[in-house]
Amino acid sequence: MFSKTWQTSPREYGIAINRDVAIPVRDGVTLDSDIFRPDAEDRFPALVAVHAYGKPTQSMEMMPIGFSYARGFIETGDFNFYVRRGYALVVVNITGTRGSGGVFGNIDPQSVEDVCAALDWVAKQPWCDGNIGMTGVSHFSRVSKRVAALGPPNLKAIFAPYGWTDMYRDLYYHGGIFNYGFMAHWVSGHGQFFNTENSLKEEWGEEKYFEVVKERLADPEINSVPFLADALRNPDEGANSMLVDLIVNNLLGDYFKDRSVDFENTKIPAYLGGDWGVYGLHFPGDIRAFENWKGPKKMTVGPPVYLDRPLYQYDYESLRWFDYWLKGIDTGIMDEAPVQLFIVGTDEWKAADEWPLPETRWTPFYLHANGLLSEHEFWPNEGFTTYEESPFSHGSAQFTSPPMVEKTEICGPIVLNLFGSTTDTEIFWFVSLLHFDADGKETLLTRGWLRGSQRRLDADASMPWQPVHQHTEREPLTPNEIYEFNIEVRPYGIELKAGERIGIRIKCSDADDKPADYLQLIGTGHVARRTAAHVSIHHNAENPSHLLLPITKGNRVGTYISGGKLPPYPPEE
Repeated sequence: MFSKTWQTSPREYGIAINRDVAIPVRDGVTLDSDIFRPDAEDRFPALVAVHAYGKPTQSMEMMPIGFSYARGFIETGDFNFYVRRGYALVVVNITGTRGSGGVFGNIDPQSVEDVCAALDWVAKQPWCDGNIGMTGVSHFSRVSKRVAALGPPNLKAIFAPYGWTDMYRDLYYHGGIFNYGFMAHWVSGHGQFFNTENSLKEEWGEEKYFEVVKERLADPEINSVPFLADALRNPDEGANSMLVDLIVNNLLGDYFKDRSVDFENTKIPAYLGGDWGVYGLHFPGDIRAFENWKGPKKMTVGPPVYLDRPLYQYDYESLRWFDYWLKGIDTGIMDEAPVQLFIVGTDEWKAADEWPLPETRWTPFYLHANGLLSEHEFWPNEGFTTYEESPFSHGSAQFTSPPMVEKTEICGPIVLNLFGSTTDTEIFWFVSLLHFDADGKETLLTRGWLRGSQRRLDADASMPWQPVHQHTEREPLTPNEIYEFNIEVRPYGIELKAGERIGIRIKCSDADDKPADYLQLIGTGHVARRTAAHVSIHHNAENPSHLLLPITKGNRVGTYISGGKLPPYPPEE
C-alpha cells in the first residue's frame, strides 16, 4: 500500500505461532497468551491485544459477518495481516479470565498494571525490537487507553477506536439510569469464565455490604428485573459479585473512577474513533478521549454499522499508524486532517482539524405546541404537552421540524434543554433523535438519557453544547414543580435533503422499544420507574424547551413552516 510520497511495510513474511504462552506479571500470576510472529531471525515491533474472552476464537480464520452478539467479541484483527508485514501480534487474556491467573476486576487498576508488566516482558523477548503498540476494539480498546494513560516506556502508540473511557456515563448508567441490558448478555455469555471474588464485601465488611444489598433489593427499579434481583440474592455465585458491584455503586464514585481513563498523562500517540451507531456503548468515550488526549491523536467516525466480526476493516489504517510510530516509516498519516467523519446522507467523508467542527452554528429548535420543532420563537400562551407514564402505559411526546428546503448538514454534539415536571418525585428522560425522509419513513439516529434527580451539572466540565452531570447524589423532585433538564443527546452526522425532516421523541422508558438491529439493542435495556405519573413538557417563553442542533452546512435562512410552498394566484375562492 503506497502512493507517490509514502509507503507501508510490504507483505513479505511467513508466520510462526506459539500458543498458550504464560507471561509472568507478578509473583504467582501469569497471563495466558498466543504469540504470532514472522518466521525470521530478525527482531520486530510487537502489537499487544488484551481481552477477556476465549483466546482461540480471536485467531479463528472465518468469513466475517455483520456485528451481532454471536461474534461481537472477536475484536483483535487478523494476525495474518500484521505478521506478514513484519509485526509480532501477542493476544493476551487479561487478569482473571480463561487461562490467566489472578482475579478479574472488570479492568481494575491491578489488571492494568499487570498488562504493563506483560508489555515489559514482550519488549525483552529476542524476537521483539522493544517497540510495542496496542491494538483491537471494544474491550481491547478500553484496556489500551487505560494502559496508555500510565505511560509504560516501551508502548509507542495505540490503535484504540471503539472503546468507552467513562465506565459510569458511557455504558452502565446512561444519564444516571442503570443500563442492565448489555450487561445481562455480557455476563451470561462470558461471566462463567471469569475468576471473580467479592472484594466489595471484604472492603466494606459483611454488615455494611448486606445492608446495602438489602436496600437495593427493596428498590422497585431493581427488584422488578429478575436478572438483577437474582444477583443480589446470590452475590457470591458465579460472576454475580461483579453485577452487585455495579448495582450498589449507583452513583459516580471511586469504583467507576478507578476503571475509567485518567487523561492527565496521555502522551502516547492514540488513534481513536468509532461510528455514529454505537451511541449506547463506545462512541461518547472516544469523543471524550479525542477532546482530552494530550499526545498526538487522530479520530475517525464511520458509518453507523459498527465493524464486521472477525474484525478486519481497519487493517490498512492501523498499519499506516503503527508503521509511522513503531517503524519510523513515512506513511503520510500524520499529514492528513486529524478528524475524519462519515456523513450519513452523502455517504462521503468530511475532514476537520478539530471537534466540534469550527464551522458549527449552534441553532436552537424550539419545542412548540402541536408537536412542532422549529427555530421560530414562541407564540403567546403556548403552554405544555402532557402524557401518562406508568408500568402499563408508556406515553410519549413527539416534535418534528418542517421539511428542509435546502441540503442541511447536522454534525456534532446535540443537547435537549428541556423544561419538565412530573407528579412523581423522580423522572427518567429517554430522548430519540429521528430522521424522516421525504415519504415520511422514520429512522432512529441516536439517543439521550437523564435521571431527573441527577440533573445537577458539573459547571467546570460542561459547555453549552455538552452538558456533563455530576452524578454524585440524587435530589428528588417536588411533584408538579418545573425543572430544567439538560440532556446530552449523543452526537450524529447527517445531511438532510430538501423535503426531509428532523424530530425528537420524548419518553420515560424504553421498555416497549423494538430495536431494529443489535446497535439499537445496545442502546436499550434500562431500569424503569414502577409508579404512575403525569409528565409535562413545558414549551413557552418562560420555559423555552429547545433542541440545540449543530448546523454545519445549509439551513442558512431556516426551515419554512409553510413548507416553502407559495399560495396560488389568484387566491382560491
